[in-house]
Amino acid sequence: MWALQFHTPHTLRSSSYSVCTARTSSKPPICSLTLNPSNPTKPETNYNHLIQSLCKQGSLKQALEVLSHEPNPTQHTYELLILSCSRQSSLSDGLDVHRHLVDAGFDQDPFLATKLINMYSELDAIDNARKVFDETRKRTIYVWNALFRALTLAGHGQEVLDLYRRMNQIGIPSDRFTYTYVLKACVASECLISLLHTGKEIHAHILRHGYESLVHITTTLVDMYARFGCVSYASYVFNEMPVRNVVSWSAMIACYVKNGRAFEALELFGEMILETQDSIPNSVTMVSVLQACAALAALEQGKLIHGYILRRGLDSILPVISALVTMYARCGKLELGQRVFDQMEKRDVVSWNSLISSYGIHGCGKRAIKIFEEMIYHGVSPSHVSFVSVLGACSHAGLVEEGKMLFESMVKQHRIYPSVEHYACMVDILGRANQLDAAAKIIEEMRIEPGPEVWGSLLGSCRIHCNVELAERASRRLFELEPMNAGNYVLLADIYAEASMWDEVKRVKKLLEARGLQKIPGRSWIEVKRHVYTFASVDEFNPQIEQLHALLVKLSTEMKEQGYVPQTKAVLYDLDVEEKERIVLGHSEKLAVAFGLINTSKGETIRISKNLRLCEDCHSVTKFISKFTDREILVRDVNRFHHFKDGICSCGDYW
Repeated sequence: MWALQFHTPHTLRSSSYSVCTARTSSKPPICSLTLNPSNPTKPETNYNHLIQSLCKQGSLKQALEVLSHEPNPTQHTYELLILSCSRQSSLSDGLDVHRHLVDAGFDQDPFLATKLINMYSELDAIDNARKVFDETRKRTIYVWNALFRALTLAGHGQEVLDLYRRMNQIGIPSDRFTYTYVLKACVASECLISLLHTGKEIHAHILRHGYESLVHITTTLVDMYARFGCVSYASYVFNEMPVRNVVSWSAMIACYVKNGRAFEALELFGEMILETQDSIPNSVTMVSVLQACAALAALEQGKLIHGYILRRGLDSILPVISALVTMYARCGKLELGQRVFDQMEKRDVVSWNSLISSYGIHGCGKRAIKIFEEMIYHGVSPSHVSFVSVLGACSHAGLVEEGKMLFESMVKQHRIYPSVEHYACMVDILGRANQLDAAAKIIEEMRIEPGPEVWGSLLGSCRIHCNVELAERASRRLFELEPMNAGNYVLLADIYAEASMWDEVKRVKKLLEARGLQKIPGRSWIEVKRHVYTFASVDEFNPQIEQLHALLVKLSTEMKEQGYVPQTKAVLYDLDVEEKERIVLGHSEKLAVAFGLINTSKGETIRISKNLRLCEDCHSVTKFISKFTDREILVRDVNRFHHFKDGICSCGDYW
């Protein structure tokens, strides 16, 4: 039994009156009895206002019951019914409203077609959205945009671009929303590099039609170029923007962070703070800035950002706090990350994942597994990322059996089917432990297509254990899947070099040159007195470069007297021993360590981050230096943390 009553004392002035009382009887409710001007004694029953009121109150079922008694529903009535179906996530009711709408003759209303497409999109019924579009004869730009949006959200980027070409061919002009959706479509599917050309064509359309001054379009352009790794294009668009808002600043900062240019991200954030008054950094900005601090192991900068977050009251936003946990861990302060986590009033799966991965990169695999189990005990269901984090922790700690058990539990206990990332983790776990045949068998038995992540894990393991046969097999697949990824060629060349197969090294180097690829240069960063300094393997610009080289030569001589033997297998050239030693002595991580020794106080911990895997010689040298100079040295390479103290590394020489 339910009843609604509306008292409208002024309605008699407009020759009508409303008394609405609805009951769950078979008789239709009496509502809005409006006097007919042509026959004042005969009232016309109109339920539209009641249906609309019920929709606004969230009473969808009652609204649908009343709809069955309304002979002439209005466009606005159908609009509110469609919106109610979306809000209540009811596909069955949405289909009922759609059928009723067609029967009432509104099936060719472009406005309602747009609303229906949006509803089906939100209810994950993309086929129904396509059907509405196909059956609508009069397609306004709003109908096209609605389908573009729906398909983009569903990951059907290529289909959007095909429809966009069709729309242009029949002469329908784009509006500002069209460009936003089609740009997002370029990166909605697999982010294929071939779609970059399409993105550039859309950019040209935007310029030709004068939309380059609209901030939301140019911000989407920045994001599109960022997703394809075209940082210079994104930077150009950003610099040419006549107006910038917090979203555009955040997009450009995120672009730098996601493309390995954290140093520039922090510089741009500094500009944002100094140059803008209206664009105050928000939580999205702060997550990217914290990621930049983490990438550079810039602890002091991170602490300053933490203070800013507290002053701005952003410390209650879960993504920000999760990023803080990760930042402290990646800056070598795992205990501070744990403290931030412990002080959180509310934790979601992302927060737990941050802590699990934090312990994982520090090599604390068993602790990471324990936190994973605590998360489940507290009623938080693990996500795909949770398993990537905990399996990664097993890999770094050499916990093979534990990794196998966790992998098997995904489907059996949590009904999560392994993705390419999970298989890549398992291949890494087995490969690092020199169980390469077992790793290859996992790839053969995969139910999904092994992607570059899986083959890359196998190739990386072959690099550690110098397995030429498996490396060649993995690299053949990688050259097909990622023909423009220079790292794969370099890894194979490293393996050949270690096996003294110099003719094969030359062959791989010729392949690199033929495809116009270059080895990613090694870079290291160190923070000293709140300033971040960067070093490259061939660095002639640092004013202290001669002093750094002199210190390294001195330390190398002393280390050789204590039994140090330079490991030069990373040098991909058939050179004499002395020349190879000179090259490895100039690696960026060694230069950063020397800079830290010269420019920090005695006893102060040296923190360094590196963009590549730490080579064997740098690892060995840093162990010696930590002992000779009585310093703690923290180095985070692309895979994990190395905590050097008293000549010992926390990784136990397993990395």
